[in-house]
Amino acid sequence: MLTTPLGIEPVVAPRVVAASAQACESLIGLTRDEIGERLAAAGIPERQVKMRAQQLWQWLYNRGAKDFTEMTNISKELRQTLGAKFTVGRLAVVERQVSVDGTRKWLLRLADGNEVETVFIPEEDRGTLCVSSQVGCTLTCRFCHTGTQRLVRNLTPGEIIGQVVIARDDLGEWPSPADGRLLSNIVLMGMGEPLYNFDNVKAAMQIVMDGDGISLSRRRITLSTSGVVPMMSRCGAELGVNLAVSLHAVRDEVRDRIMPINKKYPLAELLAACRDYPGATNARRITFEYIMLKDINDSAADARELVRLLKAYDIPAKVNLIPFNPWPGAPYERSSAERIHQFSEIVFSSGISAPVRTPRGEDILAACGQLKSESEKRRKSEQAPEPA
Repeated sequence: MLTTPLGIEPVVAPRVVAASAQACESLIGLTRDEIGERLAAAGIPERQVKMRAQQLWQWLYNRGAKDFTEMTNISKELRQTLGAKFTVGRLAVVERQVSVDGTRKWLLRLADGNEVETVFIPEEDRGTLCVSSQVGCTLTCRFCHTGTQRLVRNLTPGEIIGQVVIARDDLGEWPSPADGRLLSNIVLMGMGEPLYNFDNVKAAMQIVMDGDGISLSRRRITLSTSGVVPMMSRCGAELGVNLAVSLHAVRDEVRDRIMPINKKYPLAELLAACRDYPGATNARRITFEYIMLKDINDSAADARELVRLLKAYDIPAKVNLIPFNPWPGAPYERSSAERIHQFSEIVFSSGISAPVRTPRGEDILAACGQLKSESEKRRKSEQAPEPA
């Protein structure tokens, strides 16, 4: 079992899988320049490379082509050449579930057999896709079921953007609509810590934001971190997306206990990094996620200390209060509705927005902190030998 000692950034190699000599490389997740390089290596004349790369880009990310045969403005001969060397296929959908509240969850199998989950949450004014960045997680936050699973590896740009592509397939959003999108927002809040896989997350989100393809504004993308302080400024400067921080406690001794990463990057360092996050303004506030755990972090004193800290560090902030989503064997309970309401009122009365998030997709274990758990447990049970 892979473990990552506290304070050591995970550098995880993909599982080595035997592959056929005829295996085709996927173009999903490559930059335009990388697609051009592959075309040149495949014998496409140099004078055509840039044009062909642009054609492929638009077919992949504007029209959602699943096969080269769909690319009707490319000659049949060239389509055959491309199909022999490359693929534009999809991650395998192992399971698709729909909650009673309309939330959708996909269990997706990667080429090496690993699996990740992706969740779409429809609301009146938006549709948000919750995207995973790693197989498993290294952070071991005690309230999160995903964190009870070992970290296997980082996802590639193609596997990250592949989750967006699958969701758009299912929602029927090809070609890319100019407005009225069902999938209007992306949050990097699924399995894993995105700042421990920043280069691949950045590459995938740059594809999402590209104006000739999916064309989603950076203002509609939010990256959620548990507090990897050294990477936060780089995220703001290089990617410029909204930042959400999993805070969950206002005292180091409590945060140390429920979020071990706090021992490396304590509250003072984390809040200073939030204050200095590039692009943070009252118009683009930092979101602080705060899970409500009964008798752990939900007192009126905790609420007042949260207000004090945000004002002391002068952070343009809003707070999302998240009722704890229980899972089998969880060491915590959800705070009472009365306690959550009181906490929210204290923060609101200080001039800081503190709405209570309505749990979504609980019946299919798609809510915050529940991803992958049931599918992994079920898969293990299926693999277990039958008793003699």
